Amino acid sequence: MARKAGERHKRERTDVQVKSAEGVEKPQKDTAKGPSDALEKAEREAAENYDKFVRISAEFENYKKRSAKERADLARYGNERLIEGILPIMDSMERALEHVSNSHDLDAFVEGLKLIHEKLYITLGKNGVEKIETADKDFDPNFHEAMLQIDTDEYDADNKIADVFETGYLLNGRLLRPAKVSILRHTKEKKESEQ
Repeated sequence: MARKAGERHKRERTDVQVKSAEGVEKPQKDTAKGPSDALEKAEREAAENYDKFVRISAEFENYKKRSAKERADLARYGNERLIEGILPIMDSMERALEHVSNSHDLDAFVEGLKLIHEKLYITLGKNGVEKIETADKDFDPNFHEAMLQIDTDEYDADNKIADVFETGYLLNGRLLRPAKVSILRHTKEKKESEQ
């Protein structure tokens, strides 16, 4: 019985070998290339990949240094255009001060000062600075800072800007400095008596 089982096992093994030989192509072994050639190829690829990695890392480090330098230069010299625009105004101020010491014509000095002031606003406007308008406006906490409240009997004047202590400015639409103002407040007694 053991003999019959052994013969049957031998026949099954032979059948499996025949099927694999008929159905599937066996890979052809190249006798010239051995495992050492495959290892050399893998080592070359690894060396190439490592070289690429080192180059990309170096390029990234150079990029970071270049970006840091550009940011530092921007912070350091970012106001260059504005300052170039203000320098002629400074020259005009110096001439006006020199003129007032040599002449006693106060009207000409005041007129010159107004022109310098106008030049300064034009230069600031070219650089994105604009004045916050307050004339006949309601108080807006986004653009105004209330320094004082003034009581009024006029109901329509409630929350209106009465006076400006310090002009406010926007830089490219963003608040640079709020306008410091006094606001009118309708007195409470008047409000109650009207109702």
